Amino acid sequence: MTYAEALDYLKGLAVFGAHFGLETTQRLAAGLGNPQARLRFIHVAGTNGKGSTCAMLESIYRAAGLRVGLFTSPHLVSFRERMQVGRQLISETDVARLVGEVIRVPCSVFRPEGGAVASLGTPSLITNYSPPTFFEFVTVMALRYFAEQKCDVVIWETGLGGRLDATNIVTPLASVITNIALDHQQWLGNTLAAIATEKAGIIKPGVPVLTAADALEAVEVIRAKAERMGATFTMVTDELNAGSETGAPPALRGAHQRRNAALAVAVVRALQDTLPVSDTALRRGLETVRWAGRLQVEKIGGREFLLDGAHNVDGARALVTAMREEFAGAPFALVLGMLGDKDCELMCRTLAPLAQRIAVVRVGSSRSAEPTELAEFCRRANQSGLVTAHESAGNALTALEKEPRVVIAGSLYLIGEAMEVLGLDVAAGERELNEWQAKRAPAQ
Repeated sequence: MTYAEALDYLKGLAVFGAHFGLETTQRLAAGLGNPQARLRFIHVAGTNGKGSTCAMLESIYRAAGLRVGLFTSPHLVSFRERMQVGRQLISETDVARLVGEVIRVPCSVFRPEGGAVASLGTPSLITNYSPPTFFEFVTVMALRYFAEQKCDVVIWETGLGGRLDATNIVTPLASVITNIALDHQQWLGNTLAAIATEKAGIIKPGVPVLTAADALEAVEVIRAKAERMGATFTMVTDELNAGSETGAPPALRGAHQRRNAALAVAVVRALQDTLPVSDTALRRGLETVRWAGRLQVEKIGGREFLLDGAHNVDGARALVTAMREEFAGAPFALVLGMLGDKDCELMCRTLAPLAQRIAVVRVGSSRSAEPTELAEFCRRANQSGLVTAHESAGNALTALEKEPRVVIAGSLYLIGEAMEVLGLDVAAGERELNEWQAKRAPAQ
């Protein structure tokens, strides 16, 4: 199997949507000998900040000399971003090999009653066949890869939710919940308490729980779940700043990243007996962490671009705060695109006042919000600004080619597109693998 063939197979799994439940992932992992049993994990859930917190933890433990696996989603440009060891992307060769190996797992592992044994590549031979979804398949690929790589610890990000997320088949060293905000309500619930219940589903008996959530109703849900599980509970309320115990703030910009950094430091301190980290390594890890698409500044051809994947209302507010703190007084044009299942009007009301020149775009997803609708929301929020609608990030950036500073925000899908247009990364067609629809009802 070639890399291109492997990606084609993975794209084919997207038709099975997102399955909220653990049974398929557990059986598929069992068919591969349960590689998760040979690994140690730090499991990270939350509404915003998961990827950044994971990146900080990875950087700290790598600075401490550990072999660190990193599993995150979605990818910005290349599918290979999802699985990294030592911040090196998994190779195309390993992706192709692992897809082929997981395909060969006997399909009978998905059927409690047993039956004909065949590979995942031949589902037509089997009745009552329940194929894995894309995320379930990729999660088990990652487990096998990290076990092969003999990682000392794996920083393990949830996909959606936590309780019924495919990643939740592991028992970690620590359960980390970054924050709780309204997002993905159609799957996780319409209140902060309901969403917190899903996120708190990653909590395991006796495993330390750490959170930077600050909404009282969410914190109480997490605290109560920790108590029921006999797990220590730590709530992080401060930001990590210069002059703190590490001696320096994190390399990632913004007050929200300083809160994420404080959470990462708390996790490291809590696991010090199991995963020792010196103060020097802790400081170096925070000072050198990198995470694309989060207040990422790029200077290209004498122009400045700021890319931030603010993809929900809380993310948009964090971006506005960071713009005031980090770029006070600097005029920026704005490229804005988002998915239609977000609170688009409120996000536009939050972000449109940032700029006097706004180009709204269609995101490269079947779930994209309509540019004309976004344009109308932006005009209402910024009546003095010039707002235009475009069908792609490339068209929008062309329209703003005379603008010296440009902010690109509203969706991680858009950030990936912009990175390709700006020549920051190229992996044509691989962003399509982020596409999915929840076609199976959540299990109860």
